[in-house]
Amino acid sequence: MRAKSYSATTSARPCGCSPTCLQSRQIFSYYRYAATGSTIRPEIFKVPLARSQRHRAIWFRKVAMTNRLRQFADAVGERHGTGTLVLSLALALCILPTQLAQAQTNLIVLHTFEGNDGLEPIGTLVRDASGNLYGTTVNGGAYSLGTVFKLDPFGNYTLLHSFAGRKDGLDPVAGLAQDEAGHLYGTTSSGFRPNNGAVFKVNTDGSGMVILHSFNGGDGKDPFGKLVRDTAGNLYGTTQFGGTGNGTVFKVDSAGKETVLYNFADFGGDGAVPNAGMVRDAAGNLYGTTYLGGISNWGTVFELDSAGNEKVLYRFSGDKDGASPPASVGRDEAGNLFGTTSYGGSGKGTTGYGTVFKLDSDGAFFVLHTFAGGPDGVHPAAELLLAGGSLYGTTDGGGTFGKGTVFKLDSTGKWTVLYNFTGGADGGGPAAGLVRDEAGNLYGTTAQGGATGGTVFELTF
Repeated sequence: MRAKSYSATTSARPCGCSPTCLQSRQIFSYYRYAATGSTIRPEIFKVPLARSQRHRAIWFRKVAMTNRLRQFADAVGERHGTGTLVLSLALALCILPTQLAQAQTNLIVLHTFEGNDGLEPIGTLVRDASGNLYGTTVNGGAYSLGTVFKLDPFGNYTLLHSFAGRKDGLDPVAGLAQDEAGHLYGTTSSGFRPNNGAVFKVNTDGSGMVILHSFNGGDGKDPFGKLVRDTAGNLYGTTQFGGTGNGTVFKVDSAGKETVLYNFADFGGDGAVPNAGMVRDAAGNLYGTTYLGGISNWGTVFELDSAGNEKVLYRFSGDKDGASPPASVGRDEAGNLFGTTSYGGSGKGTTGYGTVFKLDSDGAFFVLHTFAGGPDGVHPAAELLLAGGSLYGTTDGGGTFGKGTVFKLDSTGKWTVLYNFTGGADGGGPAAGLVRDEAGNLYGTTAQGGATGGTVFELTF
């Protein structure tokens, strides 16, 4: 039996909170090395500190940095504190206007997490042909180290696996990939041996958990992004740290052999800290984002061809074009890329609330929407869903109640808030993307609210 449903409010008012209704959070200061003129300098600012060590992983993905990144950035600053960067914008910035509207929708809470069944789902769900939903939680389960779960079309929840730490990993931040036989593939951001994260495989009934690869640091460290799988059974992903530089792109073949396809070199050029998944085209080229690096250290969009050659498609300036893309890009049949940034747009760097952008197949960059810090949402933390010529996504905060939104951006530029989360029983703080069924209904998760630690929801029209 399905749980309570909630109708989306049609009223809209600015939240009034800054940046995302987190006044009760502690504040964590960290260093970011930013370019001023031609010199990299340390810049200190404050972000919310999560309630536990594992929550820091959530805030890195959503709006903040982990303590490890602070230490990592300190080391980079020592290497580059007196160095220089050549900063250039190769592409003209085009900002397109949007119209704001509200829609009447119905939200159904399919499951609310209570702890033993998992806590804080922040990875995007995967849906099979039978309508079953599969996902991960970064916390909770038998050992409070994260879970893999299943939710069938009738709302029945099954805990498929509880992570145990050094035995099989912990903190699965990303969502899952699925093959034709129904096997599920994912990553743990830490744990196993030697505590740098792992790639795993598990059956849809929870049996057959296998660690396909454990990272040793030299081949990558802390995979945060969702895996992508090709027809030969190879898996592709990123690690936000490790390798010979500042993160990697890797491949794990069907036999479990891992190959580093690319090492991100430094904060100033090709990008750094790739903490999201990628998309793959028919020719085998991979497209993704880095959270940092590039111009002014605000992230990049990149392409990696099948021969391992990397090309930076766009470097974010941290201004009106956005800053720090938190998730993978989507790609349409014409080769256009779509994505979000957590910051920038309405203000420089972390003073902005984020953007939705398009990078067309000719390399032209467009800002499709700039978040204003109120009813349209703030700080998108997840990838976009491309469906029926429209883009669907979530924001971690903002909206009527300051607890996040579900939105739609159609091909005419019309922006519609489909749902405003209250932070109560209906959930709040959606940090994951959406999936869609044949009838057009949307499915997603919230990292907060519900009984204790998040929900799985369905949004009907």
